[in-house]
Amino acid sequence: MTLTMREFAHRHFRHFNAACLVDAAEAYVSHLERGGKMLLAMAGAMSTAELGISLAEMIRQGKIHAVSCTGANLEEDVFNLVAHNHYVRVPHYRHLSPEDEVALLKRHLNRVTDTCIPEEEAIRRIEGEVLSLWQAADAKGERFFPHEFLYQLLLSGKLVKHYQIDPKNSWLLAAAERGIPIFVPGWEDSTLGNIYASHVIQGDIRNVHTVKSGIEYMTGLAEWYRSSVNQASIGFFQIGGGIAGDFTICVVPMLRQDLREDVPLWGYFCQISDSTTSYGSYSGAVPNEKITWEKIAPDTPRFIVESDATIVAPLLFAFVLGE
Repeated sequence: MTLTMREFAHRHFRHFNAACLVDAAEAYVSHLERGGKMLLAMAGAMSTAELGISLAEMIRQGKIHAVSCTGANLEEDVFNLVAHNHYVRVPHYRHLSPEDEVALLKRHLNRVTDTCIPEEEAIRRIEGEVLSLWQAADAKGERFFPHEFLYQLLLSGKLVKHYQIDPKNSWLLAAAERGIPIFVPGWEDSTLGNIYASHVIQGDIRNVHTVKSGIEYMTGLAEWYRSSVNQASIGFFQIGGGIAGDFTICVVPMLRQDLREDVPLWGYFCQISDSTTSYGSYSGAVPNEKITWEKIAPDTPRFIVESDATIVAPLLFAFVLGE
């Protein structure tokens, strides 16, 4: 007998973290069925983990309405799109010696856990394409956000001949095609962010502000939240910790406490985390702590699934998609 993901989860995931996954998934579905929207905050290296296989479909089917992610997740989805065949998997990564790591460096392979991103085929290929967009905008006195430059690149069709995966598995391409908002706090802490800074230093780009800043992302996020929450409750689904989640969830207390606006709190909260639960570590803080910061309410559906996001997220997404 073949079970759907929902049937499988209800049959087998009955206790502990497994049961929490089901509870979170059911509440996610209920939130959407009531007309709610969902923002995904994505940390870690989920793009290199190829989360796009399930995430892209979530975006296409309108199960995710906005994304906050690190600069690494933004760019690494595009790297994988054009250079997948050149990636090298290192299944024995836990046993690598420093000398083994140097050997990978000499081969221009940048390791992310068990997967190495090829420097020339991925990073330098995209650098050449996006640099021309940065310079064209710079020459015209135009300014765009980091994700907008990549949207322009993807929608231009220039990369199609380089695709090495099925484009339906690129979450950024799905987001570009649907035009959903993306917020990328701390983009300078990424490979393309470093490359952009290097071209500013060399004088290839005259205006350092050709790429818009994090503060502008926050003001844009505030505008999006204001307009969207008037139409529907907005949920917050977080993968990992760090700036992708911290930055975005703070828009609500900023609007309420700093701007004195009576906007609703986040209407749903779930975090997939492998951080040790702790009141001294934000990434490991339990959801209740967010009540004191006026991010969520006492009656907000809230969950924390303490597990590996590379396992949990695709399962939960399949549940939400009804697969």
